[in-house]
Amino acid sequence: MGLALDGLASGLDTTALIKSLMQVEAIPQNILKNKVSVTQTMVSALQALNTRVADLATLTTKLAKPESLQLFSTSGSSEGLTVTTTAGASAGSLDLTVTKLAQSQLQVSDPVTEWTESSFSITAADGTETLITAPSNSLDDIVTAVNASDSGVQAAKVSAGKDANGVDQYRVQFSSGDSGAANSFTISGTAVPMTEIRAAQDAEVKLWAGTAAEQSVSSTTNTFASLLPGVDVTVSKVSTEPVTVSVERDGEATSKVASDLVDSLNGLFNFIATNSAVTSGTGGATKGMIFTGDSTARMVKQRVMDAAISPIDGRSPSEIGISITKDGKLEFDAEKFSQALAEDPARVETVLQTISSRVSAVSTDMSDKYDGVITSRIKGQESVVTRLDDQISDWDRRLDSREATLKRIYSALEVQMSNLNSQSSYLASQLASLPTTQKQS
Repeated sequence: MGLALDGLASGLDTTALIKSLMQVEAIPQNILKNKVSVTQTMVSALQALNTRVADLATLTTKLAKPESLQLFSTSGSSEGLTVTTTAGASAGSLDLTVTKLAQSQLQVSDPVTEWTESSFSITAADGTETLITAPSNSLDDIVTAVNASDSGVQAAKVSAGKDANGVDQYRVQFSSGDSGAANSFTISGTAVPMTEIRAAQDAEVKLWAGTAAEQSVSSTTNTFASLLPGVDVTVSKVSTEPVTVSVERDGEATSKVASDLVDSLNGLFNFIATNSAVTSGTGGATKGMIFTGDSTARMVKQRVMDAAISPIDGRSPSEIGISITKDGKLEFDAEKFSQALAEDPARVETVLQTISSRVSAVSTDMSDKYDGVITSRIKGQESVVTRLDDQISDWDRRLDSREATLKRIYSALEVQMSNLNSQSSYLASQLASLPTTQKQS
């Protein structure tokens, strides 16, 4: 460690003096550091903006799909009915009687200790025959061979007590993997007696039962797909009396979709406005936030706003309750929206889908992670930070060199001052040693 003794000859605090001079020398570097700080703040703000725009793109892309706005409330007059809607659903009702439930085939063997043969056949309803070949007659091998086959049948060994000699007995249960008459099967080529517990059958409902238009509809499962357009009905109980399936448009859910869309748009606009605000301080001084005067933030708001409020087929979105206020925000009128939905639901769906589609296109384009406008701006600002960091590093080397130079200069100054002080002391002592003369009176 070096030892610094300030001002031994000059009396000056050279360390403090050099530090003050270096502070002046470092002013350009500090300006660069301040620029880095401001630019990094801008990068963070732009990244936050990009995230919000990307989230808006995700939301509106989903809402732009037709099925996202086809919201219905469904009901069945029986606990044995479950009603769901899919794309293309429309309001309506239908009476039906559930006459059969779908079931898979189930049959079991008599109690045995082993299978009578190691090879037998399983034949599907369509005539496809599958040969089952096991390594041995053991029940475990038989079950494994069946389950490994492509027959579509599953087997299981079930305990059945003991025979008269105390030997363990088992039944082998065979079941079709799926329900429906098309999945029935027969077992042949074995001498083991079999008992059918349950026959494979389709589910069946009767429409308009008891009328001249009565019609039966079947399904291999207990779900009847598209029984009404876009409406699936799942049954779980046989009924003797007709039950009613009802589908009604869910205006409240649709209104919430529109309200959430407006809230998401306003969330983005509020974020931009907050970060673009100008505040007044003491003495009339003003201070702008990070986006104050920023063209990118201003452009993002303008493009998204235009996509949201531009006319559709020559008509303003305000007709369905979505309008712009004087302070540059969107406003949602739930009552007006509900009224428009009741009068012309197709028109309301078209407007919401069009708004969502336009906002999706704009926000997706601007937030694209490769060449989006905001992404490009972020990359540009990050490049600025890199260049500034390089300049700051150059200044570090320059300032280190300057400080070393000042230390050498002041060290040399102290040496010179010390030499001069020594000479001064020598001359003073020499003068003091000179003889003195006195004037005689």
